[in-house]
Amino acid sequence: MKRRTFIANTSLMAISVGAFGRVHWNGKNYVGDTPTTTDILGPFYRPGAPMRDNIVPSGSKGIPLHLSGIIFKDDGTTPLKDAVIEIWQCDENEMYDNTSDGYLFRGALKAGADGKYSFKTIVPVPYKATPADEASWRPAHIHIRVSSDSQEDLITQIYFKGDKYLDKDKWASAPQAVKRILDIHKNAADVNEVNFNIVMSKEFPLDAAVYNKITGYYRMEANYNFEFIRKDDLLFMKRNGQLTAALKYTGNNNFESGFVFPKVNFELLANGGTKATVTYQDKVYRGERYLKYNE
Repeated sequence: MKRRTFIANTSLMAISVGAFGRVHWNGKNYVGDTPTTTDILGPFYRPGAPMRDNIVPSGSKGIPLHLSGIIFKDDGTTPLKDAVIEIWQCDENEMYDNTSDGYLFRGALKAGADGKYSFKTIVPVPYKATPADEASWRPAHIHIRVSSDSQEDLITQIYFKGDKYLDKDKWASAPQAVKRILDIHKNAADVNEVNFNIVMSKEFPLDAAVYNKITGYYRMEANYNFEFIRKDDLLFMKRNGQLTAALKYTGNNNFESGFVFPKVNFELLANGGTKATVTYQDKVYRGERYLKYNE
């Protein structure tokens, strides 16, 4: 399997990852080898969601929604069997369940041999990311994570046409999100339904030895602490203990989330240490690893 190289000389050219590739319209939907674009992880991801296709808790008064689709390999046509797809969202009251043992409105399942998946949920609602800030409204969305042994893991979100906050949200209004803004329609049973087919990307994994050199805790400027944790071929980032991003390697010692921020560059030092430069929310933090995991 081809592997991307982690280098000591960071002036070398990076391997680029394009947002768009070859694609055509077959009369029903887009097909081709264009991978589904990524989106931010957000601050509300919780690992360990239960395996279930119905994520609606008892007593919910939300509007039922059926989310389904097919997961394809990077060629855009071959179904990817046994991929694990995980979704999470807010409830009808604009709240995420971040603490309960019930993992409300969170769930995962394994796609079949035909690559198909199907969830029962509710129509999500917009919410304010910062309660006191009217400018922080986010459009309704559902978070998605797809994992596979043979393809690069995917973190993304879907949005819905007609949402008045789409144009005001920097992630939903980005060009990368165009094909992830979807129609909700009624199926034969008069239930709201949305279809989202997913095209995975080629996997270019790093050697485990590289992850051993960069994962761990970093003490940064301005009294910030960052932790980097490997999960499959993604690098999860915590800022002051809060899980905030999932990053993929894009070359030139850079890990990125698919948008401008956050971005992390690692430098392997001559003394055996590791330095990280984190670009996050228009600020740059620099520091060195002070606690590593067992190698």
